[in-house]
Amino acid sequence: PAGMILDRVSTRKVIIVAMMAAVLCTFAFAAAHALWQAELCRFVTGIGGAFVLLSNVRLASRWFKPRRMALVIGLIVTFAMVGGMVAQTPFTLLTDSVGWRMTLALDGLVGFFMFGVIVLFVRDFPRKQASVYAKQQRLLQGIGFFRALLRTIRNPQNWLGGLYTSLMNLPIFLLGAMWGIMYLVQVRGLSRADASLVTSMLFIGTIIGSPIVGWLSDRIRRRRLPMIAGTIIASGVIRMLMDVSHLSMTALLLVFFGLGFITSTQIISYPLIAESNPLTLTGTAEGLASVLIMAGGFTQPLFAWLMEWHWTHYYIKKIPFYSISNYRMTLAIMPVAFILALIIALMILETYCVGYHRENHSQENYITR
Repeated sequence: PAGMILDRVSTRKVIIVAMMAAVLCTFAFAAAHALWQAELCRFVTGIGGAFVLLSNVRLASRWFKPRRMALVIGLIVTFAMVGGMVAQTPFTLLTDSVGWRMTLALDGLVGFFMFGVIVLFVRDFPRKQASVYAKQQRLLQGIGFFRALLRTIRNPQNWLGGLYTSLMNLPIFLLGAMWGIMYLVQVRGLSRADASLVTSMLFIGTIIGSPIVGWLSDRIRRRRLPMIAGTIIASGVIRMLMDVSHLSMTALLLVFFGLGFITSTQIISYPLIAESNPLTLTGTAEGLASVLIMAGGFTQPLFAWLMEWHWTHYYIKKIPFYSISNYRMTLAIMPVAFILALIIALMILETYCVGYHRENHSQENYITR
């Protein structure tokens, strides 16, 4: 429902409330002494996090022209991935130095500073577009909640875009968030420090790739072409990781960087969806896509189940140890996902970086159909 809320309520107010909830719950989590307290803090933080990317896309659709949307969203994802990087090795080192409670308290202080910046500088739309925003709100009130949701659900572009990003995001879900370090230590023979460095290249590749891919998509005025190319190249990169038995440290760094760089084509789905819906329903459409994108997280328990399918229950220092065949069979999820993403990309209609509201049909006609 975050997208539908953002369509109907001031984006600035939503961001302020969500950010304040996240900051307060970070401080509360640092001070928690009971499991239920920690769970409640994480739950509220997760609710606030549901608005993060959607609110940025909502603001970008109002402040930038459609032909700049992919670059802008690429930069947004870059900033987000910097946070993901900081949460890895730097956060771990700080925790080892001052303890997890103090680390989270410092995290909360940084969040409080960001909150102040948001209050001072974030605005819903340029002043000269106030009348346009008011008109959109009247149109949205006229269509009603359920009709708006139904129109969004009926648009296949929203489903296809969300599924594409979910599938292309699997390396982050699986290698970046969970299994990458274990794979590199147990199969490639790296130390945990070196493995952490290699998995960080996945985030660095996304950080660099997102604005470049976005800029390229805007430059050539195409969405489908880079999305299709991304699936094909990503399939080759992941096959290299799976099939080449001897890869040096340098080669592994390049492979993980390349995987993060090329799968950053996933960010093109966001401007594609924004361009495939009237501005009035941007948040609702992106919200539907986000549900599909986050559903990719369910591949994590699937990955774990496949890992244990033929596992011999062998432990080293109380840590499960998996064979090369365990990893090879389970990593096959990703090339399959990239093939499915290719099929989806071929089904997507090209928008040519032109918003729906700029085409032949006005928003009023769209809503009344």
